[in-house]
Amino acid sequence: MSFWGKITGSDITKEMKVFESRAKKLPTDYQVAWEKISANLWSYSDFTGRNLMPILDGVLGMLEETAADGESVQEVLGDDIKGFCSALVGEEGAKSFRDKWRKQLNDNIAKKLGK
Repeated sequence: MSFWGKITGSDITKEMKVFESRAKKLPTDYQVAWEKISANLWSYSDFTGRNLMPILDGVLGMLEETAADGESVQEVLGDDIKGFCSALVGEEGAKSFRDKWRKQLNDNIAKKLGK
């Protein structure tokens, strides 16, 4: 990946276009689930979102395989897509850029207050 690609994020844009074209080949109920999963996972991203690319690729691959096997979305994901996403990224250990900034701000305030 080129330096310019990293700066502009064009690599992520290309990957997302590939993911979206793969998702369009899925049955309608799987497409709806993909959109919900994709939307929920972005809250766990780092500043660039590059940490989510392997996760999104894995989820899409799983959806493609289960659709090919003829399983329903409910059998694969259940009813709680938000819970599925948090379990997928391991919510306990996943830190978003907001979490990092919040910790940094709290640390800076604690230093200013002399704690």
